[in-house]
Amino acid sequence: MLPTLRASLPYTLALAVLAYLGFAFLPVLGFAQEIFVVIGVLLAGLLVPVLVDVKERASTASSTAPLAVTDYKGDTTTLYVGNLPYRANEDAVKELFQRFGVVVNVRLMKDRQTGRRRGFGFVEVAAKDGDKMIQKLNDFNFQERTLKVREAKERQDSDDAEE
Repeated sequence: MLPTLRASLPYTLALAVLAYLGFAFLPVLGFAQEIFVVIGVLLAGLLVPVLVDVKERASTASSTAPLAVTDYKGDTTTLYVGNLPYRANEDAVKELFQRFGVVVNVRLMKDRQTGRRRGFGFVEVAAKDGDKMIQKLNDFNFQERTLKVREAKERQDSDDAEE
């Protein structure tokens, strides 16, 4: 059941009962007309939430569809993003960075044991947009946290450190 419909169903049923009782005690309309009014209230109460939910889904899908970059062929650079909110997900970070250029990939780091986010991640972006994103998004307030955005350093293997 749709969440919008689930929330409005009790009110719809209460309104239909009140409409029926109101018309039952007022001899303005005949019995057949009372039933049509109650059916109309029920149909409106059921259809309106469904239509609202369908419209919200359609607008959400159309607003996020052009943001996806599936196959970028140019040079890329990887940005380190620190001080991320723990509740942030890949889609939210990708949407933020896409305001300033092409985003190829987003990886948010998780703790191996708990599976919870660690508060930092890496965003792979078009090389031409990297500097602009660093300039715009470093010290940017995102979900009540101040982001730290820098060019990512190459990962050093643990074998190199031992030699």
